[in-house]
Amino acid sequence: MNHTVSRRALLGALPLAALASRAGAQAAAQAGVLAGAARTEWAPDRAVRIIIPVAPGGSLDILGRTIARALSPALGQPVVAENHAGAGSNLAFELTARARPDGLTLLVGSDPLTINPGLYPRVGYDPVRDFAPIIEMVRAPQVLVVNPASPVRDLAGFVAAARGAEGAMTVASQGNGSIGHLAGALFARERGIAFTHVPYRGGGPAVLDVVAGHVDALFVTLPAAIEHIRGGRLRALAVTSAEPSPALPDVPSIENLDVVTWQGLLAPAGTPGPIIARIAEETGRALRDPALRETLTSQGFAVTGTGPEAFAAHIRSEAERWPTLVRAVGARVE
Repeated sequence: MNHTVSRRALLGALPLAALASRAGAQAAAQAGVLAGAARTEWAPDRAVRIIIPVAPGGSLDILGRTIARALSPALGQPVVAENHAGAGSNLAFELTARARPDGLTLLVGSDPLTINPGLYPRVGYDPVRDFAPIIEMVRAPQVLVVNPASPVRDLAGFVAAARGAEGAMTVASQGNGSIGHLAGALFARERGIAFTHVPYRGGGPAVLDVVAGHVDALFVTLPAAIEHIRGGRLRALAVTSAEPSPALPDVPSIENLDVVTWQGLLAPAGTPGPIIARIAEETGRALRDPALRETLTSQGFAVTGTGPEAFAAHIRSEAERWPTLVRAVGARVE
């Protein structure tokens, strides 16, 4: 599973890469990750690599490369982004979990880290025990969308249509066991409705098939659909965060759901505290660059910059939440 965007959405996201050098240049002049925090005296003695668990082109890849370029001048060493896609991101997760805890191997992690242990028969890592969270960078909700030609115009209409279709309504997601799939399953259970889940291999193909009218609706990560929503090719019914997204302020949130994807930096467990603190500080500086924040927000992300302790608590909570739901909906990937 990944956060693949459609070609149009990706082109809209490309300014992230262009802003990376600006974010890096401003990093030396801005404050630490916490207001008034003292600079942590750790510096790498050779190149740092950031492991990206998806193929090039998606939102997670673009964010990882942006942060890599921002961190390089701040840390005084090359920071190289490496794509290690495969096995639903498990390949990258296992690679990072087994790396030396010296600050030279980092991971851009996201929600599959906590979902996959319940989805796959075996994974070679524990999302809590084997990683040291550094900083959560962004979050984004799922968005429920339909084709603009659909008679469904709002969330109440969607629920009524699903009940009337008696399970025949087709609702896509970016993959079996993806956060979009789970958001849809949670929503259906909460509202007492049923529909037919149609899993895709990524958000991009799913978005395009809703635009083409091949499926009735879709739960997908907001950055994958936002340009189609703004362009009138999709109608957004609701977002799954507790509050409406600033990127789509007129689209309501779904009450009592609160399902968001997160993206953040992690290191192997056992990485010393001063290393975690330094990387968190420098990443926080980059994320406070106004131009970078504006671009991320326009793509449907909320910039969080959450530090190690709060980020670790969120991962623990997600690691407890998802396996139970995965089992309840019967989602499996062999």
